[in-house]
Amino acid sequence: MSSELIRMLIIIAAIALFFAIFFSVIPVRLWISALASGVRIGILSLVGMRLRRVRPSDVVRPMIKATKAGLTISINQLESHLLSGGDVDHVVDALIAAHRAKLQLTYEQAAAIDLAGRDVLEAVRMSVKPKIIETPSIIAVAKDGIEVKAIARVTVRANLTRLIGGAGEETVIARVGEGIVTTVGSAENHKSVLENPDSISEMVLNKGLDSGTAFEILSIDIADIDLGKNIGAKLQIEQAEADKQIAQAKAEERRAKAIALEQEMKAKVEEMRARVVEAEAQIPLAISEALKKGNLGVLDYYNMENIKADTRMRELIAEEDDPDEIVG
Repeated sequence: MSSELIRMLIIIAAIALFFAIFFSVIPVRLWISALASGVRIGILSLVGMRLRRVRPSDVVRPMIKATKAGLTISINQLESHLLSGGDVDHVVDALIAAHRAKLQLTYEQAAAIDLAGRDVLEAVRMSVKPKIIETPSIIAVAKDGIEVKAIARVTVRANLTRLIGGAGEETVIARVGEGIVTTVGSAENHKSVLENPDSISEMVLNKGLDSGTAFEILSIDIADIDLGKNIGAKLQIEQAEADKQIAQAKAEERRAKAIALEQEMKAKVEEMRARVVEAEAQIPLAISEALKKGNLGVLDYYNMENIKADTRMRELIAEEDDPDEIVG
């Protein structure tokens, strides 16, 4: 192989290597597409994106869409949002949708909403087409104690100005549930709630439940309403049972006190009987002592015994006779 042929092959390989490196570093086709779409961007800008580890297509293609839609956005804004961790394609789509729907949404607002973690495109769609949020079964109790179960459908529209820092769907559902519980609880009876379920919607809607949320509540409709347990009767039964147990406990306490008092009285009676027996046992000793000392004569002692015997006989006769005959 001649030296000239080798030199020619080296030149061809060098040229091929140069073009391979050139086209890998500089996205020429993307640059041509951008120019054909009216997007003015320099080759050096694309090279700079490569150096900053940014895929040029992730910035240029959304820029082409925005330019075609008549939006005024700079390449630097899109690249900065991408480097911040945002979704450039989503932001541009949201701006195009807002522009078509004639909604007031700036690039800064859309980028801030996207960086806040919210779906900015879905928010724009909700601004154009409201969303229906259905609450779970909400249980409330009217003044007559009857349980009322209600399911509400809340029609909301996204509020683009309050998406950043505004509360989400969970807060709306919680507030609507609280409003339904309060409204039903203020009703005199469950019949009035069943007859006018729209009154619940009106009262709840007038409470301004969308304050501080990312939504604007358009309507609240009661989708289903049903009756549950008689909570009032159940509470009365439980209260009556509790009162019964309290009364039984107090009666048992009084019974225990009465038994204790009876036992105490019996003990006192037995004590008194014991004292009487003890005293009676002392009588013969006293009589004997009196006879010894001459304080009591023998005849006096016999007279006393006769009186005692006579008294005992009279008592026995009185017990045997009819009380009516004795009175007669």
